[in-house]
Amino acid sequence: MLFKAEGKELRAYAMAAGLALGAMLGLVPATPVQAQTASRTLPDFTDLVDQVGPSVVNIRTIERVSQRGGNPEMDEEMQEFFRRFFGQPMPGAPRSGPRPNRPSPQEEERPRGVGSGFILTPDGYVMTNAHVVEDASEVLVTLPDKREFKARIVGSDKRTDVAVVKIDATGLPAVKVGDVSKLRVGEWVMAIGSPFGLENTVTAGIVSAKQRDTGDYLPFIQTDVAINPGNSGGPLINMRGEVVGINSQIYSRSGGFMGISFSIPIDEAWRVAEQLRTSGRVSRGRIGVQIDQVTKDVAESIGLGKPAGALVRSVETGSPGEKAGIEAGDIITKFDGKAIDRPSDLPRLVGNTKPGTKSVVTVFRRGASRDLNVTIAEIEPDKAPKIAAEREEPAPKASASVAARSLGLAVSELTDAQKRELKLKGGVKVESANEAAARAGLREGDVILAVGNTEIASVKEFDNALGKADKSKPISMLFRRGDWAQYALVRPAR
Repeated sequence: MLFKAEGKELRAYAMAAGLALGAMLGLVPATPVQAQTASRTLPDFTDLVDQVGPSVVNIRTIERVSQRGGNPEMDEEMQEFFRRFFGQPMPGAPRSGPRPNRPSPQEEERPRGVGSGFILTPDGYVMTNAHVVEDASEVLVTLPDKREFKARIVGSDKRTDVAVVKIDATGLPAVKVGDVSKLRVGEWVMAIGSPFGLENTVTAGIVSAKQRDTGDYLPFIQTDVAINPGNSGGPLINMRGEVVGINSQIYSRSGGFMGISFSIPIDEAWRVAEQLRTSGRVSRGRIGVQIDQVTKDVAESIGLGKPAGALVRSVETGSPGEKAGIEAGDIITKFDGKAIDRPSDLPRLVGNTKPGTKSVVTVFRRGASRDLNVTIAEIEPDKAPKIAAEREEPAPKASASVAARSLGLAVSELTDAQKRELKLKGGVKVESANEAAARAGLREGDVILAVGNTEIASVKEFDNALGKADKSKPISMLFRRGDWAQYALVRPAR
Protein backbone atom coordinates (compact mmCIF):
# COMPACT_ATOMS: atom_id res chain seq x y z
CA MET A 1 0.00 0.00 0.00
CA LEU A 2 2.90 2.33 0.76
CA PHE A 3 4.34 1.80 -2.75
CA LYS A 4 0.94 2.48 -4.32
CA ALA A 5 0.51 5.65 -2.25
CA GLU A 6 3.93 6.87 -3.35
CA GLY A 7 3.01 6.09 -6.95
CA LYS A 8 -0.20 8.11 -6.64
CA GLU A 9 1.76 11.00 -5.15
CA LEU A 10 4.26 10.88 -7.98
CA ARG A 11 1.49 10.88 -10.57
CA ALA A 12 -0.19 13.81 -8.79
CA TYR A 13 3.07 15.77 -8.75
CA ALA A 14 3.68 15.01 -12.42
CA MET A 15 0.15 16.12 -13.35
CA ALA A 16 0.55 19.36 -11.37
CA ALA A 17 3.91 20.06 -13.01
CA GLY A 18 2.41 19.38 -16.46
CA LEU A 19 -0.48 21.74 -15.82
CA ALA A 20 1.89 24.43 -14.58
CA LEU A 21 4.11 24.05 -17.65
CA GLY A 22 1.05 24.10 -19.91
CA ALA A 23 -0.17 27.27 -18.21
CA MET A 24 3.23 28.94 -18.74
CA LEU A 25 3.17 28.00 -22.43
CA GLY A 26 -0.43 29.12 -22.79
CA LEU A 27 -1.69 25.62 -23.66
CA VAL A 28 -4.07 25.35 -20.70
CA PRO A 29 -5.68 28.06 -18.57
CA ALA A 30 -3.64 29.02 -15.51
CA THR A 31 -5.27 28.56 -12.13
CA PRO A 32 -5.18 31.53 -9.70
CA VAL A 33 -2.46 29.81 -7.63
CA GLN A 34 -0.32 29.17 -10.73
CA ALA A 35 -0.76 32.74 -11.93
CA GLN A 36 0.23 34.11 -8.51
CA THR A 37 3.36 31.89 -8.42
CA ALA A 38 4.38 32.97 -11.92
CA SER A 39 3.94 36.64 -11.03
CA ARG A 40 6.29 36.21 -8.07
CA THR A 41 9.06 34.43 -9.97
CA LEU A 42 9.08 36.16 -13.37
CA PRO A 43 10.11 39.85 -13.34
CA ASP A 44 7.96 42.52 -14.90
CA PHE A 45 10.02 45.27 -16.56
CA THR A 46 7.17 47.47 -17.74
CA ASP A 47 7.33 49.93 -14.85
CA LEU A 48 11.10 50.15 -15.17
CA VAL A 49 10.83 51.01 -18.86
CA ASP A 50 8.33 53.76 -18.06
CA GLN A 51 10.59 55.05 -15.29
CA VAL A 52 14.01 55.00 -17.01
CA GLY A 53 13.10 55.08 -20.70
CA PRO A 54 12.69 58.89 -20.89
CA SER A 55 16.30 59.29 -19.65
CA VAL A 56 17.90 57.15 -22.39
CA VAL A 57 19.02 58.93 -25.55
CA ASN A 58 20.16 58.00 -29.03
CA ILE A 59 23.53 59.36 -30.13
CA ARG A 60 24.53 59.79 -33.78
CA THR A 61 27.95 61.00 -34.83
CA ILE A 62 29.07 62.65 -38.05
CA GLU A 63 32.59 62.79 -39.43
CA ARG A 64 33.80 65.44 -41.89
CA VAL A 65 36.25 64.11 -44.47
CA SER A 66 38.17 65.98 -47.16
CA GLN A 67 37.23 65.30 -50.78
CA ARG A 68 38.84 66.67 -53.89
CA GLY A 69 36.97 68.20 -56.80
CA GLY A 70 36.10 66.36 -59.99
CA ASN A 71 34.56 62.94 -59.93
CA PRO A 72 33.89 62.20 -56.24
CA GLU A 73 34.17 58.47 -56.83
CA MET A 74 37.78 58.63 -58.04
CA ASP A 75 40.88 60.21 -56.57
CA GLU A 76 43.81 61.89 -58.30
CA GLU A 77 45.69 58.61 -58.80
CA MET A 78 42.73 57.08 -60.62
CA GLN A 79 42.46 60.17 -62.83
CA GLU A 80 46.13 59.77 -63.74
CA PHE A 81 45.46 56.11 -64.56
CA PHE A 82 42.75 57.09 -67.07
CA ARG A 83 44.99 59.69 -68.72
CA ARG A 84 47.97 57.35 -69.10
CA PHE A 85 46.32 54.12 -70.24
CA PHE A 86 43.19 55.27 -72.04
CA GLY A 87 44.54 58.47 -73.58
CA GLN A 88 41.59 60.44 -72.28
CA PRO A 89 40.47 61.99 -69.08
CA MET A 90 38.20 60.02 -66.86
CA PRO A 91 34.49 60.84 -66.94
CA GLY A 92 33.81 64.16 -65.24
CA ALA A 93 37.32 65.55 -65.80
CA PRO A 94 38.11 68.45 -68.21
CA ARG A 95 38.53 67.14 -71.78
CA SER A 96 40.66 69.93 -73.31
CA GLY A 97 43.01 72.72 -72.40
CA PRO A 98 45.89 72.67 -69.98
CA ARG A 99 45.76 70.37 -66.97
CA PRO A 100 44.13 72.31 -64.19
CA ASN A 101 45.78 72.85 -60.86
CA ARG A 102 44.90 70.34 -58.17
CA PRO A 103 41.55 71.40 -56.75
CA SER A 104 41.30 72.51 -53.16
CA PRO A 105 39.94 69.92 -50.73
CA GLN A 106 36.23 70.02 -49.96
CA GLU A 107 34.59 68.69 -46.81
CA GLU A 108 31.97 66.00 -46.93
CA GLU A 109 29.84 64.92 -43.99
CA ARG A 110 29.50 61.20 -43.47
CA PRO A 111 27.54 59.33 -40.79
CA ARG A 112 30.08 57.74 -38.51
CA GLY A 113 28.07 55.65 -36.08
CA VAL A 114 25.16 55.22 -33.72
CA GLY A 115 25.29 54.71 -29.98
CA SER A 116 23.34 55.29 -26.79
CA GLY A 117 23.62 57.42 -23.69
CA PHE A 118 21.66 58.54 -20.65
CA ILE A 119 20.92 61.85 -18.96
CA LEU A 120 23.05 62.57 -15.90
CA THR A 121 21.60 65.95 -14.88
CA PRO A 122 18.42 67.91 -15.71
CA ASP A 123 20.53 70.66 -17.33
CA GLY A 124 21.73 68.48 -20.18
CA TYR A 125 24.82 66.48 -19.22
CA VAL A 126 24.75 63.05 -20.91
CA MET A 127 27.02 60.07 -20.25
CA THR A 128 28.09 57.63 -22.97
CA ASN A 129 31.12 55.62 -24.10
CA ALA A 130 34.29 57.33 -25.26
CA HIS A 131 34.43 55.13 -28.37
CA VAL A 132 30.94 56.33 -29.38
CA VAL A 133 32.09 59.95 -29.80
CA GLU A 134 35.73 59.34 -30.69
CA ASP A 135 36.89 61.30 -33.78
CA ALA A 136 33.37 62.68 -34.29
CA SER A 137 33.11 66.11 -35.95
CA GLU A 138 29.52 66.49 -34.80
CA VAL A 139 27.42 64.72 -32.16
CA LEU A 140 23.61 64.63 -32.39
CA VAL A 141 21.53 63.58 -29.39
CA THR A 142 17.93 62.51 -29.90
CA LEU A 143 15.61 62.33 -26.89
CA PRO A 144 12.78 59.78 -26.61
CA ASP A 145 10.31 62.60 -27.38
CA LYS A 146 12.10 62.98 -30.78
CA ARG A 147 13.71 66.33 -29.95
CA GLU A 148 17.22 66.50 -31.45
CA PHE A 149 20.16 68.55 -30.18
CA LYS A 150 23.71 69.19 -31.29
CA ALA A 151 25.95 68.15 -28.41
CA ARG A 152 29.29 69.46 -27.21
CA ILE A 153 31.87 66.90 -26.10
CA VAL A 154 32.78 67.92 -22.55
CA GLY A 155 35.50 65.28 -22.25
CA SER A 156 36.29 61.64 -22.87
CA ASP A 157 38.57 59.10 -21.25
CA LYS A 158 39.79 56.20 -23.40
CA ARG A 159 41.20 54.24 -20.47
CA THR A 160 37.75 53.75 -18.94
CA ASP A 161 35.77 54.29 -22.16
CA VAL A 162 33.65 57.00 -20.51
CA ALA A 163 32.60 60.28 -22.14
CA VAL A 164 30.35 63.19 -21.18
CA VAL A 165 28.54 65.39 -23.70
CA LYS A 166 26.37 68.47 -23.10
CA ILE A 167 23.16 69.57 -24.82
CA ASP A 168 21.42 72.92 -24.39
CA ALA A 169 18.26 71.80 -22.62
CA THR A 170 16.75 72.03 -19.15
CA GLY A 171 14.18 70.12 -17.12
CA LEU A 172 15.40 66.76 -18.45
CA PRO A 173 14.63 63.50 -16.60
CA ALA A 174 17.92 62.40 -15.03
CA VAL A 175 18.63 58.79 -14.08
CA LYS A 176 18.95 57.51 -10.53
CA VAL A 177 22.38 56.09 -9.71
CA GLY A 178 22.49 52.74 -7.89
CA ASP A 179 24.93 51.18 -5.43
CA VAL A 180 27.12 48.72 -7.34
CA SER A 181 28.37 47.11 -4.11
CA LYS A 182 24.84 45.80 -3.50
CA LEU A 183 24.58 44.24 -6.97
CA ARG A 184 24.48 40.44 -6.73
CA VAL A 185 25.35 37.72 -9.20
CA GLY A 186 22.11 36.22 -10.49
CA GLU A 187 20.18 39.46 -10.07
CA TRP A 188 17.90 40.57 -12.92
CA VAL A 189 19.04 43.62 -14.89
CA MET A 190 17.77 45.48 -17.95
CA ALA A 191 19.36 47.49 -20.77
CA ILE A 192 17.86 50.20 -22.96
CA GLY A 193 19.65 51.40 -26.08
CA SER A 194 19.76 51.60 -29.87
CA PRO A 195 21.12 48.27 -31.17
CA PHE A 196 21.75 48.50 -34.92
CA GLY A 197 20.17 51.98 -34.79
CA LEU A 198 16.84 50.69 -33.46
CA GLU A 199 15.99 53.31 -30.84
CA ASN A 200 14.47 52.57 -27.41
CA THR A 201 15.11 48.83 -27.52
CA VAL A 202 14.77 46.99 -24.21
CA THR A 203 16.62 43.76 -23.37
CA ALA A 204 17.00 41.93 -20.07
CA GLY A 205 19.03 39.21 -18.37
CA ILE A 206 20.95 38.50 -15.21
CA VAL A 207 24.30 39.48 -13.72
CA SER A 208 26.71 36.70 -14.68
CA ALA A 209 29.75 37.90 -12.72
CA LYS A 210 31.22 40.92 -10.97
CA GLN A 211 34.76 42.27 -10.87
CA ARG A 212 35.52 40.72 -14.24
CA ASP A 213 39.05 41.74 -15.27
CA THR A 214 39.28 42.85 -18.88
CA GLY A 215 41.09 46.16 -18.43
CA ASP A 216 43.65 47.98 -16.31
CA TYR A 217 41.29 50.37 -14.61
CA LEU A 218 37.89 48.69 -14.67
CA PRO A 219 36.41 45.66 -12.92
CA PHE A 220 33.55 45.04 -15.37
CA ILE A 221 30.06 43.73 -14.63
CA GLN A 222 29.39 40.69 -16.81
CA THR A 223 25.78 39.97 -17.84
CA ASP A 224 23.88 37.90 -20.37
CA VAL A 225 21.78 40.90 -21.42
CA ALA A 226 21.59 41.11 -25.21
CA ILE A 227 23.96 43.92 -26.22
CA ASN A 228 24.73 44.67 -29.87
CA PRO A 229 26.38 47.48 -31.86
CA GLY A 230 24.48 50.67 -31.02
CA ASN A 231 23.85 49.65 -27.40
CA SER A 232 27.23 51.11 -26.40
CA GLY A 233 26.86 53.89 -23.86
CA GLY A 234 23.37 52.89 -22.74
CA PRO A 235 22.48 52.17 -19.12
CA LEU A 236 22.38 48.86 -17.27
CA ILE A 237 19.46 49.09 -14.84
CA ASN A 238 18.60 47.09 -11.72
CA MET A 239 15.09 46.13 -10.64
CA ARG A 240 14.81 49.31 -8.55
CA GLY A 241 15.16 51.45 -11.66
CA GLU A 242 18.71 52.55 -10.80
CA VAL A 243 21.62 52.69 -13.22
CA VAL A 244 24.38 50.34 -12.10
CA GLY A 245 26.54 50.32 -15.23
CA ILE A 246 27.24 51.54 -18.77
CA ASN A 247 26.99 48.91 -21.49
CA SER A 248 30.39 48.94 -23.14
CA GLN A 249 31.66 45.68 -24.62
CA ILE A 250 30.63 42.22 -25.78
CA TYR A 251 32.55 39.01 -26.21
CA SER A 252 31.85 37.82 -29.72
CA ARG A 253 33.37 35.75 -32.52
CA SER A 254 30.84 36.96 -35.05
CA GLY A 255 30.47 40.64 -34.14
CA GLY A 256 27.00 40.00 -32.72
CA PHE A 257 25.72 39.11 -29.27
CA MET A 258 26.82 35.69 -27.96
CA GLY A 259 25.57 35.78 -24.37
CA ILE A 260 28.46 37.65 -22.73
CA SER A 261 28.28 41.42 -22.24
CA PHE A 262 30.37 43.78 -20.14
CA SER A 263 29.28 46.98 -18.41
CA ILE A 264 31.34 49.67 -16.70
CA PRO A 265 30.35 49.92 -13.02
CA ILE A 266 28.54 53.21 -12.50
CA ASP A 267 30.60 54.18 -9.43
CA GLU A 268 33.81 54.02 -11.49
CA ALA A 269 32.16 55.87 -14.38
CA TRP A 270 30.72 58.54 -12.08
CA ARG A 271 34.17 59.40 -10.68
CA VAL A 272 35.47 59.81 -14.22
CA ALA A 273 32.44 61.86 -15.28
CA GLU A 274 32.87 64.24 -12.34
CA GLN A 275 36.45 64.99 -13.39
CA LEU A 276 35.43 65.40 -17.02
CA ARG A 277 32.70 67.87 -16.08
CA THR A 278 35.05 69.81 -13.81
CA SER A 279 38.22 69.98 -15.90
CA GLY A 280 37.55 68.16 -19.16
CA ARG A 281 40.22 65.55 -18.38
CA VAL A 282 40.97 62.78 -15.90
CA SER A 283 43.93 62.98 -13.54
CA ARG A 284 45.34 59.65 -12.35
CA GLY A 285 48.11 58.64 -10.00
CA ARG A 286 51.12 56.52 -10.87
CA ILE A 287 54.13 55.05 -9.06
CA GLY A 288 56.10 53.88 -12.11
CA VAL A 289 56.21 50.10 -11.80
CA GLN A 290 55.43 47.35 -14.29
CA ILE A 291 53.60 44.44 -12.66
CA ASP A 292 52.59 40.86 -13.30
CA GLN A 293 50.64 38.03 -11.72
CA VAL A 294 51.88 35.97 -8.77
CA THR A 295 51.43 32.28 -9.53
CA LYS A 296 50.54 29.64 -6.96
CA ASP A 297 53.91 27.90 -7.33
CA VAL A 298 55.86 31.12 -6.86
CA ALA A 299 53.78 32.13 -3.83
CA GLU A 300 54.44 28.76 -2.15
CA SER A 301 58.13 28.71 -3.00
CA ILE A 302 58.89 32.12 -1.45
CA GLY A 303 56.65 31.69 1.59
CA LEU A 304 53.97 34.17 0.55
CA GLY A 305 51.20 31.61 1.07
CA LYS A 306 48.31 32.31 -1.26
CA PRO A 307 48.89 33.65 -4.78
CA ALA A 308 47.97 37.29 -4.22
CA GLY A 309 49.54 40.66 -4.80
CA ALA A 310 51.31 42.19 -7.79
CA LEU A 311 54.78 41.04 -8.81
CA VAL A 312 57.01 44.01 -9.70
CA ARG A 313 58.68 43.21 -13.03
CA SER A 314 60.52 46.53 -13.38
CA VAL A 315 60.77 49.94 -11.75
CA GLU A 316 60.98 53.05 -13.90
CA THR A 317 64.10 55.16 -13.43
CA GLY A 318 63.37 58.29 -11.43
CA SER A 319 59.81 57.19 -10.69
CA PRO A 320 58.06 57.51 -7.31
CA GLY A 321 58.42 53.75 -6.92
CA GLU A 322 62.21 53.88 -7.31
CA LYS A 323 62.47 56.82 -4.91
CA ALA A 324 60.38 54.91 -2.35
CA GLY A 325 62.71 51.89 -2.55
CA ILE A 326 60.51 49.47 -4.50
CA GLU A 327 62.65 46.87 -6.26
CA ALA A 328 62.11 44.51 -9.15
CA GLY A 329 61.02 41.18 -7.70
CA ASP A 330 59.05 42.73 -4.85
CA ILE A 331 55.46 41.63 -4.46
CA ILE A 332 53.13 44.51 -3.60
CA THR A 333 50.51 43.12 -1.22
CA LYS A 334 48.81 46.30 0.03
CA PHE A 335 48.30 49.91 -1.02
CA ASP A 336 47.30 52.32 1.74
CA GLY A 337 46.19 49.33 3.79
CA LYS A 338 43.95 47.90 1.05
CA ALA A 339 44.81 44.34 0.06
CA ILE A 340 45.97 43.66 -3.50
CA ASP A 341 44.29 40.38 -4.38
CA ARG A 342 44.96 40.61 -8.12
CA PRO A 343 47.52 42.63 -10.11
CA SER A 344 44.72 44.70 -11.65
CA ASP A 345 43.77 45.99 -8.18
CA LEU A 346 46.97 48.04 -7.93
CA PRO A 347 46.58 50.34 -10.98
CA ARG A 348 42.96 50.99 -9.98
CA LEU A 349 43.87 52.00 -6.44
CA VAL A 350 46.88 54.05 -7.50
CA GLY A 351 45.00 55.55 -10.45
CA ASN A 352 42.18 56.74 -8.18
CA THR A 353 44.66 58.43 -5.83
CA LYS A 354 45.18 62.15 -6.29
CA PRO A 355 48.69 63.02 -7.54
CA GLY A 356 50.82 64.46 -4.74
CA THR A 357 49.28 62.21 -2.11
CA LYS A 358 51.67 60.40 0.25
CA SER A 359 50.72 56.72 0.37
CA VAL A 360 52.06 53.53 1.93
CA VAL A 361 52.96 50.54 -0.22
CA THR A 362 53.43 47.18 1.52
CA VAL A 363 55.85 44.83 -0.26
CA PHE A 364 56.85 41.22 0.37
CA ARG A 365 60.62 40.83 -0.09
CA ARG A 366 62.93 37.97 0.88
CA GLY A 367 60.34 36.33 3.09
CA ALA A 368 59.24 39.43 5.02
CA SER A 369 56.84 42.33 4.59
CA ARG A 370 57.86 45.98 4.80
CA ASP A 371 56.08 49.32 4.39
CA LEU A 372 57.45 51.91 1.96
CA ASN A 373 56.32 55.53 1.73
CA VAL A 374 55.64 56.75 -1.80
CA THR A 375 54.48 60.10 -3.19
CA ILE A 376 52.00 59.58 -6.01
CA ALA A 377 52.82 61.24 -9.34
CA GLU A 378 50.44 61.99 -12.20
CA ILE A 379 50.24 59.51 -15.02
CA GLU A 380 51.08 60.75 -18.48
CA PRO A 381 48.36 60.00 -21.06
CA ASP A 382 48.94 56.73 -22.91
CA LYS A 383 52.64 56.66 -22.14
CA ALA A 384 54.21 53.41 -23.26
CA PRO A 385 56.48 51.72 -20.72
CA LYS A 386 60.14 52.31 -21.40
CA ILE A 387 61.90 48.99 -21.72
CA ALA A 388 65.65 48.93 -22.08
CA ALA A 389 67.03 46.64 -24.74
CA GLU A 390 69.29 43.82 -23.69
CA ARG A 391 72.94 44.41 -24.47
CA GLU A 392 75.39 41.77 -25.50
CA GLU A 393 78.30 41.38 -23.11
CA PRO A 394 81.59 39.56 -23.61
CA ALA A 395 81.36 36.15 -22.00
CA PRO A 396 83.34 36.04 -18.75
CA LYS A 397 84.64 32.88 -17.24
CA ALA A 398 81.73 30.66 -16.28
CA SER A 399 81.44 28.74 -13.04
CA ALA A 400 79.36 25.65 -12.47
CA SER A 401 79.31 23.99 -9.07
CA VAL A 402 77.93 20.51 -8.58
CA ALA A 403 74.61 21.97 -7.42
CA ALA A 404 74.43 24.32 -10.40
CA ARG A 405 75.33 21.57 -12.88
CA SER A 406 72.54 19.40 -11.51
CA LEU A 407 70.13 22.11 -12.62
CA GLY A 408 71.79 22.63 -15.99
CA LEU A 409 73.22 26.03 -15.00
CA ALA A 410 76.54 27.76 -15.49
CA VAL A 411 76.88 31.27 -14.05
CA SER A 412 79.50 34.02 -13.81
CA GLU A 413 80.21 37.10 -11.71
CA LEU A 414 78.83 40.46 -12.79
CA THR A 415 81.46 43.04 -13.62
CA ASP A 416 81.34 46.45 -11.97
CA ALA A 417 80.37 47.96 -15.33
CA GLN A 418 77.47 45.54 -15.67
CA LYS A 419 76.26 46.33 -12.16
CA ARG A 420 76.33 50.06 -12.90
CA GLU A 421 74.53 49.59 -16.20
CA LEU A 422 71.84 47.36 -14.70
CA LYS A 423 71.73 49.37 -11.45
CA LEU A 424 72.24 46.24 -9.38
CA LYS A 425 74.18 45.62 -6.18
CA GLY A 426 74.83 41.99 -6.97
CA GLY A 427 73.66 38.86 -8.69
CA VAL A 428 75.16 36.32 -11.09
CA LYS A 429 74.89 36.16 -14.84
CA VAL A 430 73.62 33.00 -16.54
CA GLU A 431 76.19 31.83 -19.09
CA SER A 432 74.26 28.71 -20.10
CA ALA A 433 70.93 27.16 -19.15
CA ASN A 434 70.03 23.59 -20.03
CA GLU A 435 67.81 20.77 -18.77
CA ALA A 436 65.87 21.82 -15.64
CA ALA A 437 66.97 25.46 -15.84
CA ALA A 438 65.94 25.75 -19.49
CA ARG A 439 62.60 24.10 -18.79
CA ALA A 440 62.00 26.70 -16.06
CA GLY A 441 62.51 29.49 -18.59
CA LEU A 442 66.05 30.61 -17.71
CA ARG A 443 68.36 31.45 -20.59
CA GLU A 444 71.79 32.84 -21.32
CA GLY A 445 72.14 36.50 -20.34
CA ASP A 446 69.66 36.41 -17.45
CA VAL A 447 70.84 37.76 -14.10
CA ILE A 448 69.85 35.70 -11.05
CA LEU A 449 69.23 37.95 -8.04
CA ALA A 450 67.94 35.53 -5.39
CA VAL A 451 67.55 31.84 -4.69
CA GLY A 452 64.44 31.22 -2.62
CA ASN A 453 64.38 34.14 -0.19
CA THR A 454 68.17 34.47 -0.11
CA GLU A 455 69.60 37.45 -1.96
CA ILE A 456 72.87 36.66 -3.73
CA ALA A 457 75.73 38.98 -4.68
CA SER A 458 78.31 36.53 -6.04
CA VAL A 459 78.83 33.07 -7.49
CA LYS A 460 79.93 31.81 -4.08
CA GLU A 461 76.72 33.01 -2.44
CA PHE A 462 74.75 31.48 -5.30
CA ASP A 463 76.40 28.08 -4.75
CA ASN A 464 75.84 28.31 -0.98
CA ALA A 465 72.16 29.11 -1.46
CA LEU A 466 71.72 26.20 -3.87
CA GLY A 467 73.47 23.87 -1.46
CA LYS A 468 70.99 24.73 1.28
CA ALA A 469 67.92 24.47 -0.95
CA ASP A 470 65.51 21.55 -0.54
CA LYS A 471 66.07 19.47 -3.68
CA SER A 472 62.76 17.66 -3.22
CA LYS A 473 60.86 20.87 -4.02
CA PRO A 474 60.99 23.39 -6.87
CA ILE A 475 63.66 26.04 -6.27
CA SER A 476 62.48 29.60 -6.90
CA MET A 477 64.93 31.98 -8.54
CA LEU A 478 64.33 35.69 -8.95
CA PHE A 479 66.04 36.89 -12.12
CA ARG A 480 66.31 39.94 -14.35
CA ARG A 481 66.01 39.92 -18.13
CA GLY A 482 66.74 43.38 -19.46
CA ASP A 483 64.68 45.70 -17.25
CA TRP A 484 62.15 42.99 -16.35
CA ALA A 485 62.22 40.84 -13.22
CA GLN A 486 60.39 37.56 -12.77
CA TYR A 487 60.52 34.24 -10.95
CA ALA A 488 61.55 30.87 -12.34
CA LEU A 489 60.73 27.60 -10.58
CA VAL A 490 63.53 25.14 -11.27
CA ARG A 491 62.54 21.56 -10.58
CA PRO A 492 65.60 19.37 -9.86
CA ALA A 493 65.72 15.99 -11.61
CA ARG A 494 64.87 13.11 -9.33
